[in-house]
Amino acid sequence: MTTRVALVDDESLVRAGLRAIIVAEDDLEVVGEAGDGSEVLALVAETRPDVLLLDVRMPHVDGITALRALLARYPDARVLVVTTFENDDHVLDALAAGAHGFLLKRARPEEIVHAVRVVARGDSLVVPATVRRLAVGRPPSGDLRAEARLTDREAEVLQLVATGRSNQEIADDLFLGVETVRTHVANVLAKLGVRDRTQAVVRAYASGFVVPG
Repeated sequence: MTTRVALVDDESLVRAGLRAIIVAEDDLEVVGEAGDGSEVLALVAETRPDVLLLDVRMPHVDGITALRALLARYPDARVLVVTTFENDDHVLDALAAGAHGFLLKRARPEEIVHAVRVVARGDSLVVPATVRRLAVGRPPSGDLRAEARLTDREAEVLQLVATGRSNQEIADDLFLGVETVRTHVANVLAKLGVRDRTQAVVRAYASGFVVPG
C-alpha cells in the first residue's frame, strides 16, 4: 500500500525538497501541499493523508495552533512537525499537543523517509531522551500530580516511564507484576488525558513533574 503524505510549510523550497525525497520512494506519495497553518483543515479534508508534515513556525497560523485545530476535528490524524532548530521551544509544545514526532529540515533523506513510515504505521518517533533535552531550562507549567490526582504509586510509575523504562523494567524496579504495572500505566494515561506513553512523558517534563537531568 502507498502512504499518502501532505506537506505544510511556508517555504516553497522546503516543500519542494520534501516532495522530491518522498516521491522518490515507491511506497510514498505526496497528495497535497499548503503554505500556512490556516490551510491545514481544508487540506486534510480534501486529501485525507496518512501522515502530515507540518512546519512548526509559520507567519500567519503557526503549526501548533493548526495542530490543535486538526486533532480537535480529526483526533486520529498522524502528524510530524518540521523545524529548523533541534532545540526549538515550539517542538515540545507540539509534542504535548499531540504530534507523533519531529524532523529537522536538514535531516537526511533516509531519516525523513524512515520517520514518515514509522508514524504511518502507528508508532511515535519520540524517545524520552529527546523530550528530556527539549525540556532543559523550561519553567514548570503547573502541578501535574495534583491536577491529575495521581496516587503515590501512579506518580512513581510515571517517573519511571519518563526515564524510558519498559513495563517489565518498571515491574522489576518496584517489585510488582507486569500486569499490575500495565494497569497503573493505563490509569496514568487516562488521568493525564493523553494518547500514549510518549505524550505522558512530554507532559511529565513540560510540567516540571520530572526534572531533566
